[in-house]
Amino acid sequence: RVQLVDSGGGSVQAGDSLTLSCTASGDTLGSSNCMGWFRQAPGKEREGVARILTAGTTTYYADSVKGRFAISQDLSRNIMTLQMNGLKPDDTAMYYCATSTRGCTYAGFVTGNWNNWGQGTQVTVSS
Repeated sequence: RVQLVDSGGGSVQAGDSLTLSCTASGDTLGSSNCMGWFRQAPGKEREGVARILTAGTTTYYADSVKGRFAISQDLSRNIMTLQMNGLKPDDTAMYYCATSTRGCTYAGFVTGNWNNWGQGTQVTVSS
């Protein structure tokens, strides 16, 4: 079973950038069909942020991050990243990487469709 490790979170000011990374052990990210990032703010449900087709470059984004966040993957390095620009206080949350054996279209941002999760990395954006 693949184990995901996400990292790169931190405390930043509004407008700053951060890059989150996700690596895998026990298996490779390439064993999935879709990879993605979710986030969960205190008192709120976990929500999808971005996802990417493992075998290609097709990406999907939540409306709230379109134009600011960019998801990418490098299977040769067994890593997935989330470049976050123009961060806002509303982006403050615990961020989780995840993989799904379902295709990206079917998996959507429905948490129940995702098989493996990282432990989370905290992103805090102050105004």
